[in-house]
Amino acid sequence: MTGLVDGGPCRFCGAQLTTTFVDLGMSPLCETFLLPEELNAMEPFFPLHTFVCGECYLVQLQEYVDVEEIFREYAYFSSYSDAWLQHARDYTESMISRLGLGADSLVVELASNDGYLLQWFKEKGVPVLGIEPARNVAQVAIDKGIPTNAEFFGTEYAKQLAAEGVAADLVLGNNVLAQVPDLNDFVGGMPHLLKPTGTVTIEFPHLQRLYEGNQFDTIYHEHFSYFSLITAEKIFAAHDMTIYDVEELWTHGGSIRIIARPAADESRPVTDRLLELRQREIDLGYTDLATYTHFTEQVEATKRRILEFLVKANDEGKRVVGYGAPGKGNTLLNYCGIRSDLIEFTVDRNPYKHGRFLPGTHIPVLAPEALDEAKPDYIFILPWNLRDEISSQLEYAREWGAQFVVPIPELEVF
Repeated sequence: MTGLVDGGPCRFCGAQLTTTFVDLGMSPLCETFLLPEELNAMEPFFPLHTFVCGECYLVQLQEYVDVEEIFREYAYFSSYSDAWLQHARDYTESMISRLGLGADSLVVELASNDGYLLQWFKEKGVPVLGIEPARNVAQVAIDKGIPTNAEFFGTEYAKQLAAEGVAADLVLGNNVLAQVPDLNDFVGGMPHLLKPTGTVTIEFPHLQRLYEGNQFDTIYHEHFSYFSLITAEKIFAAHDMTIYDVEELWTHGGSIRIIARPAADESRPVTDRLLELRQREIDLGYTDLATYTHFTEQVEATKRRILEFLVKANDEGKRVVGYGAPGKGNTLLNYCGIRSDLIEFTVDRNPYKHGRFLPGTHIPVLAPEALDEAKPDYIFILPWNLRDEISSQLEYAREWGAQFVVPIPELEVF
């Protein structure tokens, strides 16, 4: 049901939030993997209730947890996905060519994770600086030789760096904008780091793809905001930057990369493809509040289909195990109420997660070798956005007749 409820002020424009986008109930923090000795302790759950702003159309969650608590120790390391590494390498080559970057340039990455992307710039002789708030992840980058500051980025910190002489040709942020509670402080810091002719590129999951692809599992507490191009343009314009180009990407089930410049630098006109995407969003109704209120119905229908499949498989004596332990998987499992009675365990390539348990559902996380021992009938792929990479890695499972299952956009067995 949608209706008028109090969601507090919009984190960008301050308007009162009264329209629900989707309410996924109560859920734990999706990257908080539990050790065996933590299973009997109290586990905090927080609302996963998203609202849409009637003024700027920003889809958003309230900030229930201090961002420091989420990101000072973090379990997500970008380097464990081959496809993600290739995406980073392709981006690097594209930007070096497009912007003419070289030994006299500087690339600054916001939320640089374990250096998975900056390593490719460094390899090409382009100076880099990473800014990564999670100390454990930043240390991995430093150990690789990637200069990294373990700090949260915002306007004050940007001014401090500028005073120290940092002036970037390229400031980039991949999948960080959604994770920033104070959008104005974060975006407002970018111009301070930029040369007058500098460029900003930001990648984020595209709201249109979330909606059309039924990707409700990409909603979690670490993601405070969900963006259309139209809303992103408003935010950057408020901080004297112009988004002049946009690229549509496959990542995270469908993302966009916005390319921005200081508003005063009029040497780069707005591209036709940006104008086309903006018009498409308008035509699809993303400036009409009524569009947003239909999302709940399709999410509830998907939940019913997932549970029907799992209950039937278990009733027939089939073994179902998971593959992957991504944040999105934890949203899906908790919203659907799926525990180890329906999915025995899941496996993940990240050794940090082995021997731990998923938050809320307490499904065990094992090493990938556990698949060979269990020889399950169904492998439920939780990072469905990497379905092709994962199903080719698991080709050997077909030898014992295993079938793969993806839950999004619709439940599919293949």
